[in-house]
Amino acid sequence: MTQDVIDDVVRQRIRGLRLARGWTLDTLATRCYLSPSTLSRIETGHRRIALDQLVPIASALGTTLDQLVEPEGDNDVVIRPEPETTAGSTVWLLSRERDRRGVTVAKMRITADRARSEPQVHPGHEWFTVLSGTIRLRLGERTILVRQGQAAEYSTMTPHAIEAHDGPAEMLTIFDHDGERAHLPGHRHT
Repeated sequence: MTQDVIDDVVRQRIRGLRLARGWTLDTLATRCYLSPSTLSRIETGHRRIALDQLVPIASALGTTLDQLVEPEGDNDVVIRPEPETTAGSTVWLLSRERDRRGVTVAKMRITADRARSEPQVHPGHEWFTVLSGTIRLRLGERTILVRQGQAAEYSTMTPHAIEAHDGPAEMLTIFDHDGERAHLPGHRHT
């Protein structure tokens, strides 16, 4: 990747992050101690970007210098078209393994054929939203029905199990690594 291409990407990121926050050039200029005209010339490519300008700009935008100058590439795109199916459960892993955010995102389809599992306990929290159908969340002594469009978050230190209720259900779920090891045995980390 050439320096000009990297500069263009950095300029787009600065402008995009500024606009996403609803900030004017004046607002960002005040926060990073640069003049609005300097920022305008940086964003439009009429001024070379200096490292001593990037550090306060990144800080003001709530990002890091590394994230601001990270080159573009295909390694940030994850395409996982192949589901993994076991009796009564299909899992589409949507995030890369060993994701740097420390979470695994998966789409799951659960049917009545899924064997009723013993509630599990492990450190952390889990979150899911129901895309279709109804999920029966067994959480300790409680049974909670989570319907399409609803979301649930819970401590995984409470014994828990997830099942389909009255027909198939699909959900989008986020596991931390402990949750992934407990619920997605085919995707264990070493």
